[in-house]
Amino acid sequence: MHRQAFYPKRPGCEIQRAMQKMRPISKELCLICKGGRALCGVSPCPLLQKISIQAPIKEKLSEDFFGPSPSIFVGHQGYPNVFVGPMTSLDPESASLQDNPAQWYGSNIDEIIRMRSLLVRSKRRQGIKERTRYLEQSRELALSVKPTDIEVLFKSKPTYKISFSPISQPMGPSGVIKDFRITENPKIPKRVDSVVSDEIKAVDAVFQLYRKNFDVYYLTTVLSSGALGFEGRKKLVPTRWSITAIDDIIARELMKEIRDFPEINEFLVYENTYLENHFEILMMPGRWEFEQFEAWAPKTLWTMAYEKPVIQEEYEGFRGRTAYAMKEGGGYYAGRIAVTEKLHEMRRQARVVIFREIYEGYVIPVGVWEVRENVRRALEKKPKRFNNLKEALNDISLRLTIRIGEYIKRSEILRQRRINEYL
Repeated sequence: MHRQAFYPKRPGCEIQRAMQKMRPISKELCLICKGGRALCGVSPCPLLQKISIQAPIKEKLSEDFFGPSPSIFVGHQGYPNVFVGPMTSLDPESASLQDNPAQWYGSNIDEIIRMRSLLVRSKRRQGIKERTRYLEQSRELALSVKPTDIEVLFKSKPTYKISFSPISQPMGPSGVIKDFRITENPKIPKRVDSVVSDEIKAVDAVFQLYRKNFDVYYLTTVLSSGALGFEGRKKLVPTRWSITAIDDIIARELMKEIRDFPEINEFLVYENTYLENHFEILMMPGRWEFEQFEAWAPKTLWTMAYEKPVIQEEYEGFRGRTAYAMKEGGGYYAGRIAVTEKLHEMRRQARVVIFREIYEGYVIPVGVWEVRENVRRALEKKPKRFNNLKEALNDISLRLTIRIGEYIKRSEILRQRRINEYL
């Protein structure tokens, strides 16, 4: 059967119908939480739980099957006893794509859901510090840079229900696993094997591998698997926590060097739009500072109770931040890592402001990879160059749907008075 026959039909329509029936518990909490932190005290998120897309792939699900596993997934509910297990593809030809958001850019929401629908999540409850054969095999899959063939036996036939998270990618079918067997040798690079075996901090191990060009998506799975750190302290890390941890670790390490680079001497503007998210990135002369705005249109999943756009803001000064970016969560760290990568490549430091506008068409969360890749793509483009702040803001305002003044009055950076910026 051709793979298209497996895909859910027009999921956007079902999502829209589900959204019409929902009511947020608290409009303020829902926008800050975005289903990721159970701020209302209800877990899992009642809004996300109501979005369900049933697909024809159910006929392909069985109690046992064989296929390539591109990664593992570690849940967070019940921590420190969490569900963990391999992800197995129902479509071997696209297995390497289905869990690699770096290759998703350009796909629409329907296509992303279709890809993720073909990835079956196996799960078994394990303590985060346990040492079992099951976890050892799961770790081998996580360290492999290519999908590894496995045989999986479930306790019962996996069930299909697509689920969504503001941090991680959409999830497809899942089932409680009885056992699995690796049927080929995982492709684990020597460098990775060496770092995993070293007695070094997990932070140092992550940055060493990043310096060796292992991307953030691979490093997220490695950290989740509990492979890094000192031997007696290794533990599983829930995938959604690992995603933000990797972004934070790498950005912090890059900032240590960026703070010693020369300042840029002009105003640079970058922009990009993808998945109903529009980004404007402004770089200004000065020592490192970072600020990110999230401006949500009304009537999205998280802003159903709002009639006007809602603006969130997070900021950090030259020395960085010590508190979690509560209002924006993982999206803040995903934007920041992309900016630090660019500044490090330029060998420069700057004050940076990201304007992110989320349009009505962003009906469901697909994960913070969208922020990371949107900002990366913007920064790959040739920037517009300006001599002063006024000219740069005038240019940015032409593409924003919200008046620039609404951002300025909320901004820690733009409200700073520096005479030369306005000349």
